[in-house]
Amino acid sequence: MRHFLLSVVSFFLLNVFSAEAQQNHPPFWNDIQRFKQQDSLHQPQRHAILFIGSSSFTKWTDVQQYFPGLPVINRGFGGSTLPDVIRYANDIIFPYQPKQIVIYCGDNDAASSGITADSIFQRFKTLYGLIRSRLPKTKVTYISIKPSPSREKLMPVMEKANWQIQSFLETQRRASFVDVYHLMLDDHGLPRKELFLPDMLHMKPDGYAIWQKAIRPYLR
Repeated sequence: MRHFLLSVVSFFLLNVFSAEAQQNHPPFWNDIQRFKQQDSLHQPQRHAILFIGSSSFTKWTDVQQYFPGLPVINRGFGGSTLPDVIRYANDIIFPYQPKQIVIYCGDNDAASSGITADSIFQRFKTLYGLIRSRLPKTKVTYISIKPSPSREKLMPVMEKANWQIQSFLETQRRASFVDVYHLMLDDHGLPRKELFLPDMLHMKPDGYAIWQKAIRPYLR
């Protein structure tokens, strides 16, 4: 009985300490550790095309099938914002030495309280500058923030942020902007609901098919 009680207490304390340890880590720490574990088991090819960003990439689990013949590494992690990608750049960007980086991020930034288009733009410039400081010859491609029915009220913020980022990238070498925003609007300028899952935020395969056609000409 005594040994049983000790086991129960030990198990309880272990769970408490584990929960506290997770709370002490920054957001998405567990996601990054899973990436590292995957890499330790199957080292990804260097100089590949690296997809980084938020859940629209996370849920694109079959992205490689959309771009046959091109080496793609997907390191999107759901719910992330541009500061999250910046925080983990040493873990999910630089170790791969990618020949091209494709970014989809800013969607969740726009949904954050008090975040303006100018803030999103400045966050992107910070990420871009960080990448350029370490990978000056790597091509950087930014996918515009998509118009989701569940975030229709945020469309003015998204449109302005997209425009600012596009205007900036047009002045940069080895950089490009892919506009998926306007391809996902109906004739009335509203998000096409048929492209989205029931949550009206994440996309169905038809949405990714639009992305594939838009992105493919920009991939090296």
